Amino acid sequence: MSTRERYQEYVAVLNERRLDDLPEYVAPELTYNDEPLTCAEYQDLLRGDVRAVPDLFYDVHDLVVEEQRVAARIVFRCTPEQEFLGLAPTGRRIEFAEHVFYRLRDGRIAEVRSLLDRDRVREQLRQRGRGVDRG
Repeated sequence: MSTRERYQEYVAVLNERRLDDLPEYVAPELTYNDEPLTCAEYQDLLRGDVRAVPDLFYDVHDLVVEEQRVAARIVFRCTPEQEFLGLAPTGRRIEFAEHVFYRLRDGRIAEVRSLLDRDRVREQLRQRGRGVDRG
């Protein structure tokens, strides 16, 4: 299976909320933005995101794969229901992007570098009476 196919399966696992399947795609120990984590801690991080934003969907718009490296631009259109990125929910739908880079080891994710457009999230959650209404 190619690295591209493997990554697409990983995204499907996230979108289908099959987080118990993550050890098949994520190394037992990895780094997330230079912070060492176990796979279980990474699962907990993702579970927290899903609790806060139940309709979180990883919509991959750009994908570049080179051997054991993956780069993606993921667009999220969702409605936070609990505090998200340190901000209180407003009930409004928001849209933002994540630029993420992965390094795989033995076919599993061993390093994640993620940059979320937190300014866009903050701006949308702070607006009064306005949100993203696109489907």
